[in-house]
Amino acid sequence: MNAPSSCPEPEFSPLLSPRFVYKVTAVVVLLAALTTIVSFSGHRLGEKLVLAGHTSSQEIYDIFIGQDHLRLPANIIRFESQRATSIAERIDLYLTWPTLEGYGENSRDLFNYINRPENLIFLQLSQSTMSQDMSGRLEPIYRHILSEEVQPGPADLIRHDAKSTTSYAGEVFFTADRAGRSPYVLRCTLPADTEASTSADCQRDVHVGKDLTVLYRFSSKLLPQWRMIDDSVETFVRSRLAP
Repeated sequence: MNAPSSCPEPEFSPLLSPRFVYKVTAVVVLLAALTTIVSFSGHRLGEKLVLAGHTSSQEIYDIFIGQDHLRLPANIIRFESQRATSIAERIDLYLTWPTLEGYGENSRDLFNYINRPENLIFLQLSQSTMSQDMSGRLEPIYRHILSEEVQPGPADLIRHDAKSTTSYAGEVFFTADRAGRSPYVLRCTLPADTEASTSADCQRDVHVGKDLTVLYRFSSKLLPQWRMIDDSVETFVRSRLAP
C-alpha cells in the first residue's frame, strides 16, 4: 500500500485562498473609494459648469479705483479674479435690465441665455484718463468725424453716421439735447439684422464720483430706453460709492 501523500487532496483544498480574498477585498474598497471621489468631483464640476464663472454670493468687497472707493457685492462683479477687496485699475460689472440686479438663482437664465442680449447691461469702471466724458467730447472731437446729414432715431434721438474717410467708418452716433444737462451722446455699431444684436452694440461713458469713468454697453434693441438706462446706470454707481 502506498504511503499517504503529504499534499492535500484537491476536493479538500480551500476554494478561495486567504491571500486571494484579501486582494479582492482591497480592489472592492479601492473601487468604492474611486466611485465616491468621481461622484463628488463630478458634482462639484457640474456645479462649476452650471455657474460658468458666476456667483450668487452677495459678499461685499471694497474696491479702490483712483480717488474713488466702491462697495460692491460679489454677484455683480463679472470676473472671478476681481472678486476681492483690492486697489484696482478697473472693475467689470454685469447687471440685469431693467432690475439692475446681480446673478442669482432667479436670474440664472438671464445670464446664460446669449440669444437675449437685451437682458443684461455691462459696465466697466476705471480711473478717468480724459478730462471730458463722451458728452463733453461731442463738439471738440466727434463733430469733425460725423456726416452733416442726420436722421431721426428712436425715442427722440438724432442719428449721425460717421464719415467713411475716418477711422470711425461704419459706426453710428446718436445724440439728444437735454434741458439743463450736457447733450446725450452714444456710439453704436448697428447689426444689419436686429436679431443679430449683441450686448455690446452701443456704448457710452460718463464721469461719476471724484475721478471715475463708467463705460457701459448694451444691446441696440434697448435704444428706445436710452434715457432710463443712462439715469439708472449713473444712479446705480453713485449709490455704491462710499462716503
